[in-house]
Amino acid sequence: MRILTALFLFLFSVVHAAAQTIFPAVNTTAPRVLTVYSSLDENVSKPLISAFQRENPSVEVHYHDLQSLDIYERVINETDGGRRTADLLLSSAMDLQVKLANDGYAENLGVLNDEWPAWARWRNSVFGLTFEPSVIVYHKPSFIGLKPPANRAELADLLTDKGDRFFRRMATYDIERSGLGFLFLARDTEHDRKIWRLVSAMGSSGVKLYSNSSSILERVADGRLALGYNILGSYAQSWVDKNPDLGIILPEDYTVVMSRIALVPKAANQPVLGRRLLDFLMSRQGQTVMARDIKLPALHPDVSGENTVSAFRKKFGARLRPIPIGPGLVAYLDQVKRARFINRWNKALRGE
Repeated sequence: MRILTALFLFLFSVVHAAAQTIFPAVNTTAPRVLTVYSSLDENVSKPLISAFQRENPSVEVHYHDLQSLDIYERVINETDGGRRTADLLLSSAMDLQVKLANDGYAENLGVLNDEWPAWARWRNSVFGLTFEPSVIVYHKPSFIGLKPPANRAELADLLTDKGDRFFRRMATYDIERSGLGFLFLARDTEHDRKIWRLVSAMGSSGVKLYSNSSSILERVADGRLALGYNILGSYAQSWVDKNPDLGIILPEDYTVVMSRIALVPKAANQPVLGRRLLDFLMSRQGQTVMARDIKLPALHPDVSGENTVSAFRKKFGARLRPIPIGPGLVAYLDQVKRARFINRWNKALRGE
């Protein structure tokens, strides 16, 4: 038993060590360590960390690339266990980040930026950093001689009227396995009373379900699939840049917009450094790096360029519906409501 326990602890430590990347300080004389738990891939985050370290040369960054649920559970376990935790959390799980703040695990930082949109901050504890639409993606050659759907009603009609042409060539998130997919569909129900008609049409067309964007984008790009619904636009855009056969549609009826959320935990080991990194990520400089170098649409109102909230607002106007950061997000985590919602989803897919 002791041998098995030792082996388990060893393997556990290896897994957690593998998820950590150390960015050495530029000035190696007595560096201070800043720990980050993030759902953003560490390879993608490098330009941001490098830009931050140029401004803070004595800071060494320990970057833990984790799943959003792992971030949530790890902070709670470390805090409740009386241990110190990360200095900054960055996650795409809007609901889990807000729940941490709602349950008292996030530091109140005061007003960090007067210009920050009211919908993108809550209690001065959680702050949205990006502006990422949910989109429809399609395989352009599959639509030769056929107009791609511009909104959800047209998508439902297409799947109903052209069932043979698109049977088993449509995909979306599996909301039972994808937190982001669940969140997007939950927002759909708030904006569109007829959304279940679309879900039923997807079910009749033999929709394929995946837990992540990449699996869908890969298959639409090479033509195995013709359509993908509720796909995270920032990921889709990175695929479009390399795949000319892939197209993106921001639905004209409405377009849900999510934001990656950052917070400084109350049990942070270096809360001052955590706040300093958050200040940078919300600054014009940090947001410029985010939009230009890692292709995540910036939320800062003064950042210019195509990959910014200003450009999206100018081009798409009122159809953009950002998900407000606040206690309403926590409702999606209620297990009874969640089970009821998933049950309705499954019934709609079966045409019931």
